[in-house]
Amino acid sequence: MRDKSNHFTRRQALAGFGGVSALAILPGCAAGYATDAVTGPVTIGADELLDQIAYSMLEHEPGRATGLGVDTGQYASWRGTFGTPGEQGRSDYATTLRQALERVRGFPKDGLTADQQVGFDVVESAFSNALEGMALPYGEVAVGSWRNAPYVVIQNVGGYLDFPRFFGATQPLRTNDDVEHYVSRLAEVPAVLNGELERMQAARALGVIPPDFLLDKAIAQMESTLKDAMTGGALVEPLRLSKIEAAGVSAGRAERIVGQEVATALEAQLAELLSMRAEAGSDAGMWAQPRGDEWYSWATSASTTTSLSPDDIHEQGLEELAELHGRMDPILREIGYTKGSVGERMQALSEDPRYKFAEGDPGREEIFEFIWEQINWIKAQMPRAFNTLVDPNMEVRRLPLAEEPGAPGAYGGAGSKDGSIPGRFWINLRTTDLHRKYDLPDLTFHESIPGHVWEGEYSNRLPLIRSILAFGAFSEGWALYAEQLADELGAYDDFKVGRLGYLQSLAFRACRLVVDTGLHHKRWSREQARRFFVERNGSKEQEVASEVDRYCSWPGQACSYKIGHSEIVRQRARAEAELGDAYDFKAFNTAVILGGNAPLDVVDKTVSRHIAGARA
Repeated sequence: MRDKSNHFTRRQALAGFGGVSALAILPGCAAGYATDAVTGPVTIGADELLDQIAYSMLEHEPGRATGLGVDTGQYASWRGTFGTPGEQGRSDYATTLRQALERVRGFPKDGLTADQQVGFDVVESAFSNALEGMALPYGEVAVGSWRNAPYVVIQNVGGYLDFPRFFGATQPLRTNDDVEHYVSRLAEVPAVLNGELERMQAARALGVIPPDFLLDKAIAQMESTLKDAMTGGALVEPLRLSKIEAAGVSAGRAERIVGQEVATALEAQLAELLSMRAEAGSDAGMWAQPRGDEWYSWATSASTTTSLSPDDIHEQGLEELAELHGRMDPILREIGYTKGSVGERMQALSEDPRYKFAEGDPGREEIFEFIWEQINWIKAQMPRAFNTLVDPNMEVRRLPLAEEPGAPGAYGGAGSKDGSIPGRFWINLRTTDLHRKYDLPDLTFHESIPGHVWEGEYSNRLPLIRSILAFGAFSEGWALYAEQLADELGAYDDFKVGRLGYLQSLAFRACRLVVDTGLHHKRWSREQARRFFVERNGSKEQEVASEVDRYCSWPGQACSYKIGHSEIVRQRARAEAELGDAYDFKAFNTAVILGGNAPLDVVDKTVSRHIAGARA
């Protein structure tokens, strides 16, 4: 499948980025102006300002620039650094965000194109949310991303998990220069880990101690990562496997860095986790942490891009769960499951050997083959759903073994803007019992096409700032809408049990609204949260165990999925009602995805423009 749009290509998206001048974005500059170090005040346009802001942001996150494939030309040195670590790096980043936000707010908006206005809107939303989070006394805040966490290092957060995946899948190794950058960046890992340690200790001094069950997972995983580091392991393996002569020469140096300095930093983090464990309690929710209610209120607002209260979200979850179970009930009856609640019947269905994969490595191979069958089928359907097509370069990979115990069943996302790094669907295969043949198709559509990998391909063709800034309510809402599109395109017409898997997936996300707010606002226990999933929705116990723990370490994030999906569906109903016979399924889908990742109020404006254009 080829990109049929005449409006954008990767080359066009990247053109000119390397030539952005180093203009200082300073508070106090007049709107429409910036200060050049040599010439003084100069006039700049909206697009140039947005590009400057993008690069000023990436200067604090050069690893992200590598993932996007934009650390080239004058920014090539970024490939060898992670930036300033620790609290100093966080403080510097906040200063840049404040300056950029003031610049955006002061820029004259008359005459902006719709795309430029969206660019300013997403910057203002992302940066103001991030600054609110950074003003809180603890926690990890993602700028224009979804991974906000109250705990800097825990079972699914921290460099000890991120670095093996980053160096194994993102850090380039194609030239001798890449080898030097690789080792240079590797040498900075201890400083990043030590910066995390300082923030862990500062949080503990405030009384912020993760629950004991999360610490138990994190300690076990940290011990595994430390053992791997002491033998060189995953952080050095890409150099050992590289065919570049310089890589082999540098592998010994890298082994010394990892086996000594990285291992020492990991040992210090492990000691801190063990100290926390000695003081930890078992309360799962943010209500038990200092200023936890305030932290959770910010986190739900940031993840949903709405002002919905935890009580509002909880009630919406219960209502949508009841509606979805009402759709599942007749299908269950039709296939012979007539007794018990929907959850009980789905539990019974999950034990049917016809829908299980084999155990061990044979089952893992079967799962990979099954996933690619779904991807190939859905690719062929995309011309029926979109007017503008992309052709994602993508791969399906198993999660790193050390990450699997604390990770969700899967996750996915787009590759780099230049196409050098493929989009990836990461699948958790710690046990094949995590997956069933009736729910894996839906998971595949969510993570790959037309879900995260597909959506990310469009974002990669937008201006750089739009590729950087992502909003969970849109990206996760879109991925659920992608599941819906697959159903509407016929994925389950001859596989009714597969439609049950799809509906259970939506119900699972409705459960998330209930459980996340239950844990953090209504003071549910961890076990109470698990039981709700298993008993009310028939979810698999192994899957639910990691899910609930994930909500404990990423408060509010789980609310983004169904809130975003319900809003996209509401917008589609609005377009159908207002356009009548002029409504076009493909045109709506194309308008939303070309509008790009944005807060939900900006999506509303995108749909309004689409409706106005369709009427013209």
